[in-house]
Amino acid sequence: MYLNKHFSEVAESYLFSDIAHKVAAYQAAHPEADVIRLGIGDVTLPLAKPVIAALHKAVDEMGDKATFRGYGPEQGYDFLRQAIQKYYAGRGIDLQLEEIFISDGAKSDLGNLLDLFAVNNTILVPDPVYPVYVDDNVMAGRTVKYMSATAENNFLPMPEDAVDADIVYLCSPNNPTGAAYTTAQLEQWVKWAKEHNAVILYDAAYECFVSEPGCARSIYEVAGAKEVAVEVCSFSKIAGFTGTRCGYTIVPTAIEQDGMSLNKMWLRRQTTKFNGVPYIVQRGAEAVFTEEGMKEIQHNLDYYRNNAAVIAAALDEAGVWYCGGKNSPYVWMRCPAGMKSWDFFDWLLENAHVVGTPGSGFGPCGEGYFRLTAFGDADKTKEAAERLKKAIASLQ
Repeated sequence: MYLNKHFSEVAESYLFSDIAHKVAAYQAAHPEADVIRLGIGDVTLPLAKPVIAALHKAVDEMGDKATFRGYGPEQGYDFLRQAIQKYYAGRGIDLQLEEIFISDGAKSDLGNLLDLFAVNNTILVPDPVYPVYVDDNVMAGRTVKYMSATAENNFLPMPEDAVDADIVYLCSPNNPTGAAYTTAQLEQWVKWAKEHNAVILYDAAYECFVSEPGCARSIYEVAGAKEVAVEVCSFSKIAGFTGTRCGYTIVPTAIEQDGMSLNKMWLRRQTTKFNGVPYIVQRGAEAVFTEEGMKEIQHNLDYYRNNAAVIAAALDEAGVWYCGGKNSPYVWMRCPAGMKSWDFFDWLLENAHVVGTPGSGFGPCGEGYFRLTAFGDADKTKEAAERLKKAIASLQ
């Protein structure tokens, strides 16, 4: 037996596990403290009523011999793929049905897609970065390069001709910074990918939060992007499926290399290693795209957007620099008084009983920054924002 030695190269602890341990220890020592969590990006509102109705109906179907479903198609049922196809068409993006694959979430696919690429591919990721992008590749033994995302470039790194890589991860709107690429900026990335014979893995999990004109919701808004980009998306944030698990990935038929089709490779991979998302869950996901479903879901998204605006307003009053919060549920703030990320975490927990996410946990360029999430309860978010503002004022 030989173990994969590259697992020893992955950080021993996961960022959010460290946070959970710290908070648990603090609450054990201070049981009277009312701690408000603005850290982990989980949703708090329940599934939309049309989704629940569709889930119930599908459950009933599974209890009737005439409508029972066993193994489904690994790439997803056509009814859901067609709903996604229509969703993109409504934004002027034409997708073939065979390019749409249903999965159990974006996180899974962002790792599983790597099965299609040789280990000697060089990976390029932004810093700060969602840790999963890095860990997936370190586990496989790939070389990972970083591009700096800083306040100077609005936390939106752009391609450089001198930087060579084979696979590039882009997340927009970004986790953790909340920054969102414009279509014009993504045009430069598509151009770079073509010139460098690279592929872009585009994480669009937060596309539903984009509201400002010019900001892209899909990389396929860029002409020619289907020749170089795979887009991964999820129902977790748009519809609250964090615990229900469903997502989708677009693998264009136009991406080919050495006579091999990435689309056909992905289909082969899925039919070999994946048995598909449960029928019940896919029926629930289909209901997301109904008129009634989208109406209720937009109401939920507005709820989170308002939370982000409340946090942003508090930071404005406190005179703290931040980005995000407009096209994203995340607010990325600069730590006050020159504090380091984990120092500010401890200070904020002690002085305001508010939990956020230290920016350094997302990479060296995240040092000195802090992520707050808008996915909490509205009243608790308002309370947390007031505590945050008062605590920062005490430093001045």
